[in-house]
Amino acid sequence: MTTYLLALDQGTSSSRSIVFDAQGRLVASAQLELPQIYPRPGWVEHDPREIWRTQLSTAKEALAKAGLTARDIRAVGITNQRETTVVWNRKTGQPIHHAIVWQDRRAEPICAALREAGMAESIQQKTGLLIDAYFSGSKLQWLLDHVPGARAAAEAGDLAFGTVDSWLVWQLTGGKRHVTDVSNASRTMLFNVHSNQWDEELLAALHIPKSLLPEVLPSAADFGRTAADVLGGEIAIGGVAGDQQSALFGQACFSAGMAKNTYGTGCFMLMHTGGNFQQSANGLLTTSAAQASTTPQFALEGSVFVGGAVVQWLRDGLRAIEHSGQVQQLAESVPDSGGVMLVPAFTGLGAPYWKPDARGTITGLTRGSTMAHIARAALESIAYQSAALLLAMSRDAVANGGAAVSELRVDGGACVNNLLMQFQADLLGIPVVRPACVETTALGAAYLAGLSTGIYQSTEELSALWQAERRFMPTMDQQRAEELMARWEHAVAQTVME
Repeated sequence: MTTYLLALDQGTSSSRSIVFDAQGRLVASAQLELPQIYPRPGWVEHDPREIWRTQLSTAKEALAKAGLTARDIRAVGITNQRETTVVWNRKTGQPIHHAIVWQDRRAEPICAALREAGMAESIQQKTGLLIDAYFSGSKLQWLLDHVPGARAAAEAGDLAFGTVDSWLVWQLTGGKRHVTDVSNASRTMLFNVHSNQWDEELLAALHIPKSLLPEVLPSAADFGRTAADVLGGEIAIGGVAGDQQSALFGQACFSAGMAKNTYGTGCFMLMHTGGNFQQSANGLLTTSAAQASTTPQFALEGSVFVGGAVVQWLRDGLRAIEHSGQVQQLAESVPDSGGVMLVPAFTGLGAPYWKPDARGTITGLTRGSTMAHIARAALESIAYQSAALLLAMSRDAVANGGAAVSELRVDGGACVNNLLMQFQADLLGIPVVRPACVETTALGAAYLAGLSTGIYQSTEELSALWQAERRFMPTMDQQRAEELMARWEHAVAQTVME
């Protein structure tokens, strides 16, 4: 039996494909940048056809690099940027509009109307989410209301809605399967995470016909088979999970109290809560964790909208660096940020603040401030935002009878930055642990696909495969860390425009 797994990792800024062996070791990978479209301030779009083109190209390239064919791959796993919303015609397979990306804020008026209608408590109890334009449901309503003919076509059953995973499965199977998994469905604001069903009341509140929606499966399940002409042969699609839940799975965080943070375009921290649905009192979300069976599993989640994207802004906006890899050298050319605080609220602030009207600020500038201080402040802003999340998460855990998080497992592109990881450990006062394989988002999708097709028998087997590469131990005095966090909170308070 073949023991290779192909993970498709479709992210906000790129599409990647990685071939893993059964031990979770990376065999080959390929990556292509995904163009971003900014039609108006606060709007972010992708071309769904580019999502598919780049994803398929990288899948073929990764197989070629590994010297493998479709016959050598036991299963495909998919992980994806969540909340990003695609609507396409079932007959033609063509999208009716660009995909509306998770960062996009255009649906805020729809969310305001839901809050005004008194829906906040019901939505949080059913979905675990706070009402926000971040989630797919309001984006879907916007598309039906603003694309000519869309609502009539939807009501006639001619359109299909999906997050990026659904779009990829549709393409991979030649239009035979319209499916998603519980972790992606839980990010729509339309899905009851207790019953794992689409919620009729929420569909009615957002004026969404049920015929648009995909079938929802566990994260490790039979999602269909790739059409023979796509990758050169039929391959089982055995795992699907939203990128953050997939990373939690790939980090072997399978039990309550285990936490991970992914440092990507945004930063996303999840703490597993087992089968316990916990409503946060500290601005966090409750979300469905990736699950290998029909039994609901949950996690607390906090999302930072602008994490690694602040480095892209230094490169493309300020032109302070030529490429992202230069940021650590520039930041390390000064001993600290010189009192400069940068709050990258370019598209508002996510958890635990939830300030959609916030805008980016730089405070603490003096005549002696240099671009190096701003670069260091930009890098440190990623750690400050993540620390605010973990502190909120620990407060929730303790309030629910659990223990504060004792270590943080990290992954994502920016986790290779040692300066950032050490500062993160210093702010938190707990070990920050980087795994041997930092591609844990893709690895989680591969593990799910392997579970559903028999390569792995249990999550215990997967836990034994996980290995640490480096532990960053806190070295900063706790009082100093608390002083820095207080200064950060003061800077955040200045971000809301009057």
